[in-house]
Amino acid sequence: MAPVNPPSNSPSTAFSPDTRFLVTGGAGFIGSNLVDHLIESGYATRVLDNFSTGKEENLTHHHQNPLFELVRGDLRSPDDCARACQGIDYVLHQGALGSVPRSVSDPRTTNDVNVGGTLNIFLAARDAKVRRVVYASSSSVYGDEPNLPKVEHRLGKVLSPYALTKLTDEIYGELFYSLYGLQTVGLRYFNVFGKRQDPHSVYAAVIPIFVKSLMSGNAPSIFGDGGQTRDFTYINNVIEANLLSALAPETACGRAYNISFGENTSLLVLYDKLCTLLNRHVSPVFAPDRPGDIRHSLADISLAREHLGYNPKFSIDDGLARTIEWYVKHLG
Repeated sequence: MAPVNPPSNSPSTAFSPDTRFLVTGGAGFIGSNLVDHLIESGYATRVLDNFSTGKEENLTHHHQNPLFELVRGDLRSPDDCARACQGIDYVLHQGALGSVPRSVSDPRTTNDVNVGGTLNIFLAARDAKVRRVVYASSSSVYGDEPNLPKVEHRLGKVLSPYALTKLTDEIYGELFYSLYGLQTVGLRYFNVFGKRQDPHSVYAAVIPIFVKSLMSGNAPSIFGDGGQTRDFTYINNVIEANLLSALAPETACGRAYNISFGENTSLLVLYDKLCTLLNRHVSPVFAPDRPGDIRHSLADISLAREHLGYNPKFSIDDGLARTIEWYVKHLG
């Protein structure tokens, strides 16, 4: 597949042509979308993945491309991380075990991957003299902080092991910048959605769960009363945020930023939007609240605008229309 040059106003055009990227978790939902964009923009891209949650099929279309390289390895292995970081300019660290419920049922493995794995990547990147590590954090770090919108300096008590691992990653990111000079930028993702988000996992996110149920004619479960809100963020906004973070001035390093669209939507409103887009109207089933879930989420993205130049282009409606088109094509 020949590289496709990005539009001239894309942040991708600001990298030198010989720039080399590492995407950890590159076979996953967010990671594989990043890989697509980087390779289509003409950049050599290496993936580190152990395929515990990522899918081989998300990368097979790149296997014959000389710009693509796959390292089958585990974040928990210092040797695998060191091998993956050799010769790399920028690390986009997406590899993690997601899901609040999974972390509640198995906190040890979540910690080993999310904290131990991130520490291994930071150490490997430092030793390989990588220019910058952009790493995925999460809005879950806000915990029980009740105020909206969420601003970066105001945190509550974390409510799950998953949230704790992401907060720990941020502390490590700040420390590695101040102590070792490793340039790090953390991105607190808010409910990312888009193509390739797995609807089949027991830990699937809400949008693919709703879509799968509606396309099958089944009634999905809504945990709680459906009034809880989330700041749903389309994948293309997240891709741009990663590239902008790699390019931002060094003054942006050593901290984490909210990455979202900056609007919140209740689960009931989201469900109605999906019913309309799919032309399926099935009443949901309400279930008890899940432990560790937060009630409301809405991001203030002014800090990311100021320091990263982040200006999200895709609203929830734009993103849902594109996402449903992909699901209909691949699941229908």
